[in-house]
Amino acid sequence: MTAQTKPALLGCIADDFTGATDLANMLVRGGMRTVQTIGVPASNETRNEALGADALVVALKSRTIPAADAVAQSLAALDWLRAQGCRQFFFKYCSTFDSTDAGNIGPVTDALLKTLSGEFAGRAAFTIACPAFPENGRTIFRGHLFVGDALLNESGMENHPLTPMRDANLVRVLQRQTQSKIGLVRYDAVARGDAAVRAAFDALRADGVRIAIADAVSDADLHTLGAACADLALITGGSGVALGLPANFRRAGLLGEPANAAQLPRVEGLSAVLAGSASKATNAQVAAWCATRPAFRLDPLAAARGADVVGEALEFAQQRFVHAEPALIYATATPDEVKTVQRELGVNEAGHLVETMMASIARGLRERGVRKFVVAGGETSGAVVQALGVRMLRIGAQIDPGVPATATTDAQPLALALKSGNFGATDFFDKALRHLGGAAQ
Repeated sequence: MTAQTKPALLGCIADDFTGATDLANMLVRGGMRTVQTIGVPASNETRNEALGADALVVALKSRTIPAADAVAQSLAALDWLRAQGCRQFFFKYCSTFDSTDAGNIGPVTDALLKTLSGEFAGRAAFTIACPAFPENGRTIFRGHLFVGDALLNESGMENHPLTPMRDANLVRVLQRQTQSKIGLVRYDAVARGDAAVRAAFDALRADGVRIAIADAVSDADLHTLGAACADLALITGGSGVALGLPANFRRAGLLGEPANAAQLPRVEGLSAVLAGSASKATNAQVAAWCATRPAFRLDPLAAARGADVVGEALEFAQQRFVHAEPALIYATATPDEVKTVQRELGVNEAGHLVETMMASIARGLRERGVRKFVVAGGETSGAVVQALGVRMLRIGAQIDPGVPATATTDAQPLALALKSGNFGATDFFDKALRHLGGAAQ
């Protein structure tokens, strides 16, 4: 690197788009200027010296694809991040550990560790897995993941249409996905501080453990874990464990405290909300909206039978835009309603149909002057940003825990809020629209 270039410090790979913005939000809160790419940039795309980022987050759509494909995409992302000069790497997945017995968390982690072992040697011999996010009710104790007061398998995640989580013991869950030995950093060590956690790492490594689930029940625990992971080449987890990472770079004299880490350009234009998640949180957010104003519900069964559902949705939106009102278009449904559609269309086909409709609607909305998009659901967000041709996002201020405002890096930017299905308060849609409109900074 020459004196004119600015290598990034932290390179991140996220297995879905909303998870990527969730992670980027944490890093911005820690004072790291953060840019998120949509997919792996081409080798000739803008390098980090032009972006001026301290952290780079590559957003993939790899959570529910075949494990071999997820590994290939993640390794391609790692190659690009290494080319940007990153000193440490982070693999981000959902705070509810969304996965199946086939992967993809275990296989991707194994592949990243193997690839990094050549350059980073002992630093890549071991890592943690910590999806905890206490601010959003995700905590880990004795290796068991809780969502609020409920075990993961009693939280509603057992009904997830793609990755039903029926075991709260993450040691067992991850062990089923990998040949690597899985261990546990117990809360006893975390409570004693980062030196005790590093000692636990050493003991686990000596016992042949390659990946350790880490207990955490508070933000203080995440800061402790972050400090303990300063020398690891790879960290894996939810966005929460990233809370402690900026301080490591600051202590090493590599990171200042930029006052404008969350600054975004102002975006003018129409606004729309697209909701595809079937989570409890998004269902509540849609219901709150519909209690006071109209919305358009997508009917995948009607679309499968040939109805022009996309055209009807865009006509509804246009009627709202005449009065400069935002439009909500949603496919959000209860678990029973989702199962009904899946029985008729098939699980994969139903999901693909909804994503295809959302992508077409997003393109149509942009053609009608929409410049501000609020999107609910990881799969939906992936479909929308790909349809809009979004390549890179600058990350702004937090709207709700885990969800920042963002803006594209284009000369005429779009403003977006990409929300994981389970995140956000009941009034999130209105709050996000105010943020994207510049009323809340």
